[in-house]
Order: sequence, then structure tokens, then C-alpha cells
Amino acid sequence: MSEQQTDDRRTALVVVSHHDDAEFGCGGTIAAWAAEGWQVTLVICTDGGSGGPDDAQDVGPEARRKISETRKAEQRAAAKELGIAEVVFLDLRDGELEPNIALRREIVRQIRRTKAYRLVCQSPDRTWTPNYMIGRYHPDHLAAGTAAIAAVYPAAQNAWDFPDLLAEGLQPSRVRELYVMGAPVANFAVDISATIEAKLAALRCHVSQLGEDQTKLAERIREWAAERGKDFEFAMAETFHKVEN
Repeated sequence: MSEQQTDDRRTALVVVSHHDDAEFGCGGTIAAWAAEGWQVTLVICTDGGSGGPDDAQDVGPEARRKISETRKAEQRAAAKELGIAEVVFLDLRDGELEPNIALRREIVRQIRRTKAYRLVCQSPDRTWTPNYMIGRYHPDHLAAGTAAIAAVYPAAQNAWDFPDLLAEGLQPSRVRELYVMGAPVANFAVDISATIEAKLAALRCHVSQLGEDQTKLAERIREWAAERGKDFEFAMAETFHKVEN
């Protein structure tokens, strides 16, 4: 029987630009899915090498390498808190991510390899109102979202796109559900009332970016989750624009 006929996969792929992006945008959702038995793979597009202090004087290759190694270790620890089965680092240069064919191919490779039924990505579009937050729409976030959506359709399911992947034994695979974080319009929510603590525990792993004392951050995260849950009658939620494919 074909994949379309059986489709009992419980595989999810989360594609983000930076280490800690998934924890902020969908950490509670990942933990909820993992608890339900979903096999979750996290793809980090950049190397995280631009994650040092804004006023740093040493921004050379060795400094970037150390930051990257630290952030990878933090990401692996955070993944354990959420129940993520695998973390894949594409190691593209942080701050310079482009939604080009090379990035699309890499995401298609991961979709086909994992046979992802669900894919979560960042929004390729900005939300200007209300309360626009420029930090939410880093150029790398927009690039990762654009590339991920282009990978979902049609490339991942089309044998004619990236025939070199066929030579690797990676057959076309169709993503059935797309979840877009930070989209201008949210039409779906995941109840994270039972997994908010896992989300916060994962964020605490990212000390290099968020510091040791995350008390105030945790308060804001709880407030945001409660606010997002109101329209969906959840005590706490993460919201998405969900599209079926």
C-alpha cells in the first residue's frame, strides 16, 4: 500500500533557524507530541556562531566556533527535556541564512529521511500589528520559514525535484500537516498546560543566550501562553497557522 493509503506515521520534523527558536515557539507542543509517542526530529539551520554579546570585540573564527559548540551542547540538553529523538545541525552561517535551493534541498532531505507526517516551521511573513516585535522576525527566521514551506510543497513529495536525493535512496514523502509559528493568522492551538514546565526547563538549558536567572522570562512565557490560550479555551497554549497537505 502507498504512503497516502496507510499514513499512520507518527513522525514530526521541526525546522528552525537558531538554537532555542523551537523552545520559544513550540517547546510545549513538542513535549506534548513526544509524550503521545511522536518521533520528533529537530533541524537547526544555522551554526549559532553569531550568538555572542552584541558589543563583542573578538568576532573571529575561533570565537564563533566556541559559541557554536556551546549552543549545540545547550540545544542537545534542551532536546532531552522535550523528548526530542534527534537533533540535526545544518551548520549554515548564523546571520546569513538564505532561502536558496541548497537550503531547500537539505530540508527536503530531512523530510524524506524521517518521512515526516507533521512539519513545524517559522513564519515567512511578519505580523505588523498588534504589538510588533522586531526580534521575533530575525531575517534567519523568515528565511528558514520560506525554505521549509517550499520544501514541503512540492519538492519533498515530487520525484522530479532533487533527483540526486533519489540516488541516495530518499524517496518522495508527503508532509500531511504544516504548522507555522508566528504566522499573521493563527487558526490552531495546542494545549500546553501539562507541558509548560518542560518548555521552561528546555529554555533554562540555553544559558549562553538567556542567562542563569530566567525568573522574569518564565513569568512572561506563562503570560504569553495564557493569552494565546484564551481564544481556544485552553489555560495555556501555543498557536500556529495549520495547513493540511
